Amino acid sequence: MRIRRSGNLLRWSSLVSLLLAIILLTIQLIMFSRSRITYPASLQIAGLPVGGLTREQAASRLLEVYSQPVEMHYQDAVIQIDPNVFGFQLQLESMLATADLYRIGGDFWTEFWQYIWNNPGNLAPVPLDADYSESLVRSYLESEISARYDQPATSAVPQVGSVSFQPGNPGTTVAIDRAVIQIENALFSPDRRVVNLPMEEIDPERPAFANLEILLKQLLDVAEFDGIASLYLLDLQTSQEIHFIYSNGVDYPTSPDIKFTASSIIKIPIMVSAYTVLREPYPTEAINLITGMIEESGNDPADWLMEGYIDQATGPLVVTETMQELGLENTFLAGFFRIGSPLLAFYTTPSDSRTDLTTDPDLYNQTTATDIGMLLADLYQCAEFGGGSLLAVFPDEITQAECQAMIETLNRNNTPFLIEAGAPDDTRIAHKHGWVSDVVTGAITTIGDAGIVYTPSGDYVLVIFFSHPTQLVWDPMSKLMGDLAQAIYNYYNIR
Repeated sequence: MRIRRSGNLLRWSSLVSLLLAIILLTIQLIMFSRSRITYPASLQIAGLPVGGLTREQAASRLLEVYSQPVEMHYQDAVIQIDPNVFGFQLQLESMLATADLYRIGGDFWTEFWQYIWNNPGNLAPVPLDADYSESLVRSYLESEISARYDQPATSAVPQVGSVSFQPGNPGTTVAIDRAVIQIENALFSPDRRVVNLPMEEIDPERPAFANLEILLKQLLDVAEFDGIASLYLLDLQTSQEIHFIYSNGVDYPTSPDIKFTASSIIKIPIMVSAYTVLREPYPTEAINLITGMIEESGNDPADWLMEGYIDQATGPLVVTETMQELGLENTFLAGFFRIGSPLLAFYTTPSDSRTDLTTDPDLYNQTTATDIGMLLADLYQCAEFGGGSLLAVFPDEITQAECQAMIETLNRNNTPFLIEAGAPDDTRIAHKHGWVSDVVTGAITTIGDAGIVYTPSGDYVLVIFFSHPTQLVWDPMSKLMGDLAQAIYNYYNIR
């Protein structure tokens, strides 16, 4: 009887245990099934923890966080922007569909087993899936932020009656390319939604070119210059020009340009003409004559160069023809330099039609500020870029290397006065100067200088002629030309 009771007890114990196990399993199944309504505890969507949230709750949280305004700081201004302004949109369905694979997408019994053993497995976070419009961001930065909050630079101001300029003040503007990247990062971040907008400094602008012209004329007025001044300035970067003819406080028309005795400045056309006929290897004598003509301003080397290498009898006329082919109608050389040389031709030019002013130019050689300025500009274009009129008109006679050699020769014409006096000592200035003296009194009546000025902030051609019917006193006139040149140099290189 005892054995039967023990067996019954064992059976009942087993049944109770089985029943309890079934009940516990059922409870676990119910709990597991209910847990699949919400996302796993360790799951993240777009950087946000969504464990224990339903699909709807997760969607609501994502929208709430990513709809927060982006806060932009620009100097002292704080601007809050709704992400919708930038066309920001969450791809909710795409992200939730990926998250649902962790919630209900796996094998039921495998996941139930992991649930029982509290082993959810490794859940990769669901990345943010969103769009925005970069063009809308750029447009907002330009039209709303930059237009409203940028600080414009102020231009330098010429100091009246001086060769100096009062420097302007730099400005600031939004660095739009960098700002776009930072705003994108903020839009795509759940918690780092503050952007310190990057700024770029705007350099002060130079005064207007027209203001420089006013300053130059003021310098002539302050100096009480009572002759004729013709100035031609060509910006070799922008092709902007200043050209004026000024006398006793009065502006005169510049077309046609006024003619001057070219004097030694005509040696630039002679050098150009010589290189149209010279071929490598260049005769040593020819190079020595060019050097003597330009660097030492020798008249004999100029004559010998024309006679020996251009044309023995009509070298000056060939020089004139070369200039005419380049379109320089007011420039000519009608005879050799040596005293007593005959006039080989009589030239009329467009400048002859002027009747309002005269500089009493020599019948042997003449030019204008614009003519010699354009020739120097052609040399610059040829030497720097392998282009310009010189190469176009003389493609088989002139090379870029020859233009570079000519400019280097002009650069070695070192003088402590005129245009060179207006720039620092180490400034590269490729120029030729000249003046005219009365054969009887010895008084100087015309002074000119023409050159290419190379500066850190821009290169330019500068030509200045002074003329007076009686006399130009060298020291004050040299200083005045230097002051004009210095004002221009300072304009390009405002400190």
